[in-house]
Amino acid sequence: MQTFVPPSMQLSVVPNSTHPLKIVALGDSLVYGFGDPDGGGWVERLRRTWMLPESAGHVLYNLGVRGDRTGQVAKRLEVEFRHRGELRNRVPDIIILSVGVNDSARVGRPDGKNYTNFVNFEEQLTSLLQQAQKLCPVLFVGMVPVNEAKMPFLDCLYYNHDDQYRYKEATRLACRKQGIPYLDIFDKWMENPEAWRVKRLSRDGLHPNTLGYQTLLQDVTNWEAIARFDSNGHYRLTS
Repeated sequence: MQTFVPPSMQLSVVPNSTHPLKIVALGDSLVYGFGDPDGGGWVERLRRTWMLPESAGHVLYNLGVRGDRTGQVAKRLEVEFRHRGELRNRVPDIIILSVGVNDSARVGRPDGKNYTNFVNFEEQLTSLLQQAQKLCPVLFVGMVPVNEAKMPFLDCLYYNHDDQYRYKEATRLACRKQGIPYLDIFDKWMENPEAWRVKRLSRDGLHPNTLGYQTLLQDVTNWEAIARFDSNGHYRLTS
């Protein structure tokens, strides 16, 4: 689904295309790539693609931390951003965010409290998006649906589709309000049969496996928001 960008929120930031773009990906284990011993996750696979001689040569930093929730990503956002300039000490051109699934988990029992209270999550998410947009253009990659039959994770965290949907919808709507492109992985994967999804998840029921991350990479690289600067060597968000 293409994200609607209100005219007042449209971005037309075009970094200097004479140099490869510098991109930081911040988030949780989905960014970190846990569960993919072969390719290191979708971010690492994308980084390697951009290292090929025929590619645009964009520089991609993986700043995923396992277990991070939205508030934790917000706390480290600007410090991480400021220290990833590389070429000629320039700060990054784009931030890719992917976080929220850990916030949605029920703690202790299936009907326990969410790890991050929903109202607090909405507040923290809005703050994170606004903070990120002050730094550079932002993209958001959504969460993967879990295998509910494998819960609890680590004997204490209960993830379920209903809570995932509620938190991802809050994220999608917040991104829409801020004019941030959002890739709805949850809905995209839920359109497929359960057997298809299970085949792409690790035995823990939470993290994608190698096939799952290969699928995620395809989802991301086919996303218009990524393809725009991947093929042209620059980035522009306009209507």
